[in-house]
Amino acid sequence: MSFILTTSASRTASCTNRADRSTPPSLIATIREDIACVKARDPAARGTLEIVLTYPGVHAIVWHRLANRLWRQGFRFPARFLSWAARLVTNVDIHPGATVGWRFFIDHGAGVVIGETAEVGDDVTLYHGVTLGGTSWAPGKRHPTLESGVLVGAGAKILGAITVGAGCRVGANAVVIKDVPPGMTVVGIPGRIVRPAAERRRVVHGRIDLDHHLMPDPVGDAVASLVDRISFLELRISRLQRQLAGSRLETTVSDQGERNEQLFR
Repeated sequence: MSFILTTSASRTASCTNRADRSTPPSLIATIREDIACVKARDPAARGTLEIVLTYPGVHAIVWHRLANRLWRQGFRFPARFLSWAARLVTNVDIHPGATVGWRFFIDHGAGVVIGETAEVGDDVTLYHGVTLGGTSWAPGKRHPTLESGVLVGAGAKILGAITVGAGCRVGANAVVIKDVPPGMTVVGIPGRIVRPAAERRRVVHGRIDLDHHLMPDPVGDAVASLVDRISFLELRISRLQRQLAGSRLETTVSDQGERNEQLFR
């Protein structure tokens, strides 16, 4: 456990991709950064020891990295058995064949499912209930790819061999079934792109933007627009009714005047 407890703060602030590293990553180095990134993304984290002992998402990632090493070395059954044991303990189901990048964070952990051919980039954050699932019985690539810096809200489902671009945010309970360009925000069922990259910030005060509750509501905006339009039309109808009533009154008075004039002739 000593390598875990000696995590450096400099790794927490680092957002360097694996491609930028001159040496291949070691298992210890990746686990250190997995633990360190929790401090940067979870304000409830008070210390390294607390993270190591009480965070099921961290436990699931550590177990997965071990199982993935076994899987890639051809020890398929031990890898599956280890991932099964991890699921019993953490309630997080990550297939040992899934590819996971640096500084991967699963907050709360409960109910997260990641399929065999899923690929997760660096600095990705998942909340509870997220599914990276497949949509085909055929072998080969059938699960999604999440590029670096993606944030996925609670309960979201990303299905099929699609790609969610770098820096995207997926709203809670969204169902994404199509590719998403980098930097976009996706909400709804099925997922709809509602905000381009230029309208949102990727980093806040040097940290990854975790404000996944600040999601646009396209349905609410559409309903509000319809309500405003209805109010405008009702106002116009009211004015037309008053004008029509005034016109009828003038016509009635004019007709009455003509009849009176005829009587006095």
